[in-house]
Amino acid sequence: MTSNVIAITDQEAAFSAAQDAIAAGEVIVLPTDTVYGVGADATSGAAVQRLLDAKERGRDFPPPVLVAEVGMVRALATGVDDRLTRLAEAFWPGALTVILKARETLRMDLGDRGDTIAVRVPDQEFTRELLRRTGPLAVSSANVHGRDAATTIEQALEQLGERCTVYLDAGTMDGSVPSTIVDLTGPQARVLRDGRISVAELNEAVPGLVEVPAEEPTAEDPTTDAQSEGETPESDAPTTETPDSDAPGSETPEADAPGSEAPGSDAPTTEAPESGAGPVSESEVPEPETESEAPGAGASDTPAAQAAATEPEGTGPDADRA
Repeated sequence: MTSNVIAITDQEAAFSAAQDAIAAGEVIVLPTDTVYGVGADATSGAAVQRLLDAKERGRDFPPPVLVAEVGMVRALATGVDDRLTRLAEAFWPGALTVILKARETLRMDLGDRGDTIAVRVPDQEFTRELLRRTGPLAVSSANVHGRDAATTIEQALEQLGERCTVYLDAGTMDGSVPSTIVDLTGPQARVLRDGRISVAELNEAVPGLVEVPAEEPTAEDPTTDAQSEGETPESDAPTTETPDSDAPGSETPEADAPGSEAPGSDAPTTEAPESGAGPVSESEVPEPETESEAPGAGASDTPAAQAAATEPEGTGPDADRA
């Protein structure tokens, strides 16, 4: 099978070749507003499987679906509410992928997607026009699974070769930042992957959409309770210059405690000895090393581990970078 590379500047030839390939259940490479994508007819299970085979990826990574208009989303998903409407007004077309509950009657074999579907309206006019002509396409980043997504047609060709029949060349893609993934399947939206659209921008479009955790005080925070850090406030610090003090650890000219100055000296000792007996204030006792400070601890708390634990199937970075 020979691959056909067509510049999108030759629009009719590009549209014709792409439409014919999609209708035949083949896989194409097309531009998006992030990276090049590999696309296939979303309503054909065989075509989607060819897409997954081209990427050398399993069915546990179902691809997202690209559509031309917001209105097409309602044919794919259920429970679409005001949150999606307002997000779409603010960010579509654009780099926002939304996870929604799929319609029970949806006949799209995208892989092991469960009862959800990922959708996006790309900010690429040629591709949106192609989507109007073909209908929804299953689209994932143009790369072999585990390798970098292609930002040029040459990179896509090098990785995918004759697995794709049509390559639509639109120059170099701006793939520096992927799309943001937002899960709207529950009452509280969740950002599954940070991307081009920030949490602040999401909450500006839909106030309170994403819960922002309160910042914890740092060690330098002047509001931090000094005693909780094992420190004694200066106003309560023990005084070492009071000769009449009988408190443990105080030092007077008559004190015979180890560490006092040599006999004959009448000056009180105000410096702590390097070693020896004598009470030590609680603030001077080093705290034991906590489990989180131990070498190698906390590996499961890394952002990558947390993302892997929270992302639904098929919505990871490689799943929708296009």
